[in-house]
Amino acid sequence: MRPLEDLRVVDLSRALAGPYATMMLADAGADVVKVEPPGGDDSRGWLPYVERDGSTESAYFMSANRNKRSVVLDLKTAEGAERLRWLAAHADVLVENYRPGVLDRLGLGLDALRELNPRLITLSINGFGSGGPDGNRPGFDQIVQAEGGLMTLTGHPGSPPQRVGLPIADILAGMFGAFGVMTALRDRERTGTGQHVDTSLLAAVVGVHVFHGVGWLAAGVEPVMTGNRHPSISPYGVFGCGDADIVIAVGSESLWRRFAPIVGLDPDRPDIATNIDRVGRAEMLQKEIDDLLADRTADEVLAALDAAGVPAGRIRTIPEVYDWRHVRDNMVVTLPHPTLGDLDVPASPINLSGHRLPRCEAPPALGAHQDEVFVDYAAAQGF
Repeated sequence: MRPLEDLRVVDLSRALAGPYATMMLADAGADVVKVEPPGGDDSRGWLPYVERDGSTESAYFMSANRNKRSVVLDLKTAEGAERLRWLAAHADVLVENYRPGVLDRLGLGLDALRELNPRLITLSINGFGSGGPDGNRPGFDQIVQAEGGLMTLTGHPGSPPQRVGLPIADILAGMFGAFGVMTALRDRERTGTGQHVDTSLLAAVVGVHVFHGVGWLAAGVEPVMTGNRHPSISPYGVFGCGDADIVIAVGSESLWRRFAPIVGLDPDRPDIATNIDRVGRAEMLQKEIDDLLADRTADEVLAALDAAGVPAGRIRTIPEVYDWRHVRDNMVVTLPHPTLGDLDVPASPINLSGHRLPRCEAPPALGAHQDEVFVDYAAAQGF
C-alpha cells in the first residue's frame, strides 16, 4: 500500500501550480480525481505536442497530470455543482486555483464544502494571495516572477531583467501547496477536523528569496544581478576551459585550499586568501582563473577537481541531460499511454525505501473515468 493510498483528492485546478501539487500527492498513492470543465484543462492545448500514430497529446498537460483520474463537470449547471458537492463530501482534500470569489459565486464556496465534510482539507493556490489589496489580481508565472523580484536577480550585470527558463513560480507554489496539505493532514490526525490551506505564486517566490530577502530586510543590502557568479561565495560560477565552459563551486575555505593548486593559484596569496577577499575581487579572479584554464580541456580539469573532491560539473543541454546515463537509469520512468504507447517521462524526484517501484499511470484522457468515479453517486440517485 502506498503512503497516501487511502486518501481521495478532488482536483479543481488547472494549468500548472495546482496540478503539480496534486501530482505530488498522486505519486505518493492518493486517488486524485481531476475535475475538468467541458473542453478540459486549458493546458491540454498547450505546446509542445507529442504526436504518434495519429494521436496528439500536450506534453505540457502530461508533465503535471500523471497518476490521476479525469471527470468532466460543468460547475455552472445544477447537476455539475451537485456532483462536485458529492465528491467533496467523500474526499479528504480539495484543491482549487480559481481567482478569489469565483467558487463562492457558483455556490461552491470552500467554507460551505467543509460544512458538508468537516474532515475536508481545502487548498487554494492563486497568483497574489487571497488577502491584501492585490489579492484579486490574476497571476501568471512570469507576471509573478517580475512582481516578486525574481527577474531583477536573474541575468548579467547591466542586462535587462530576465525570467527563469521554466515556470518556477508555478512549480514552487505547487510544492508549497502539497506540503501545506500534508501538514494539515497531520494536524487532522490530532484534531479530527480539516482546515483551509492557502498559498500563492507570489508567496512562494518571496518565500525563496532566502538570503536576498533577509539581507534587504535586516541589513538594507539590495541584491543585484551577478550573472553566473555567486553573490556570497567566490570562486563559484562558470569558468572557461579551452574547449568548453564548466561550473565550479568552491564553497568553503577547505575547498579553496584544494582548488587553488589545481588551477595554479597560491591559496595564501594575500589578496585572495579569504572568501571575503575573493568576493570583493570576483571579477578579477574570474579572469585570472579563465586565463589559467584556457589551455586545458574540460575533461582534464573536471577529472582533477573530482579527484580532489572539489564540486564541479558540465553545462548540459536538455537532450544531453536525458542522454546522461545517471539520469536515464534513475530519474526517468516509462508510462504506458492508451493512445501514444509507452512514453518516457521525468520521474518523481522523491524515492521512498519502502516503495521502490514508482507509480506509473499515464495522464488521463478527458473524462476517461466519469463512469467509475460517479458509480456510487448514480446508485445514490437511483439510476
